[in-house]
Amino acid sequence: MSTEIPTPDFTAPPAADPADDPTALAAVTASREQHAPVNDGVDLCFQTFGDPDDEPLLLVMGLSGPMNWWDEPLCRMLARRGFYVIRYDNRDTGRSSRIRRRVPLSWVVRAFVGLPVDAPYGIGDLADDAAGLLDHLGLASAHVVGVSMGGMIVQHLALHHPGRVRSMVSIMSTTGRRTVGWQHPRLLPALVAPRRGGKDTYVETSARFWGVIGSPGYPDPEEVVRARAAETWDRGVSNAGTLRHMLAVITQDDRTRDLHALRVPTLVIHGDADLMVNLSGGRATARAVPDAELVVVPGMGHDVPEPLYPTFADAIRRTADRAG
Repeated sequence: MSTEIPTPDFTAPPAADPADDPTALAAVTASREQHAPVNDGVDLCFQTFGDPDDEPLLLVMGLSGPMNWWDEPLCRMLARRGFYVIRYDNRDTGRSSRIRRRVPLSWVVRAFVGLPVDAPYGIGDLADDAAGLLDHLGLASAHVVGVSMGGMIVQHLALHHPGRVRSMVSIMSTTGRRTVGWQHPRLLPALVAPRRGGKDTYVETSARFWGVIGSPGYPDPEEVVRARAAETWDRGVSNAGTLRHMLAVITQDDRTRDLHALRVPTLVIHGDADLMVNLSGGRATARAVPDAELVVVPGMGHDVPEPLYPTFADAIRRTADRAG
């Protein structure tokens, strides 16, 4: 049984925490970007924040999202709360390995309507990558946080790598069941549209798309969205990789029944204005995991708004503390 915890007052800024002072955050140690060989020749680019002797916290981003979508201030904020924070580029994003197998757009359409396709990899392979990164770092287990597709990955990690997950936070994600967590139909044309052009076109397209799926209650300044998109382009963008990610998501198994057997402290966070993954996906996840907590954030779309960083960091810390 899930517990929908009382939603904090997101209309008021959280009380100031000395740990979140810019000077304190700047003092957090950040590693250089490094590379880890994980599975089947896949190489992951990763970066760490904080003290390696603190509790490990693995951050897993969503579809086509490189590690820079976990903003540095949030990573430093989490480190100030006692975590050794690890962020990384999933395969086919950023500076991690590209899989050399073409996926025609027609395959995505076939999979979407339920026809069989030979996907290059699935959510389970992405979860194996995450476990491989923990192996590379010499970590037997970690607290894990996943956003969107990343939430699917950490759910699979918790289910199929027993003992590796100390606590789990699934943000704006779903269980894999097709009757929940659906996308709003207005997004489909943008999701399947051909992506051509250089950096300026990418930044312009990204700004428009995030303007649609972002949080109406916490809109990011346009200059922030554009700067993040420009950094994403500079790190490396793969249109083919995005299609492979989409195919992994569409062909995933329904984890609902298996999640009933999960016994790790779990928090589910979802916005009530999410067009990319309907709130029903978060509710279904929280119902499936025994004793999961659910936080529904008014005005939050399919992003992690900067004003909510302290609230999210505190919630992740609270969930980790439940692990003992």
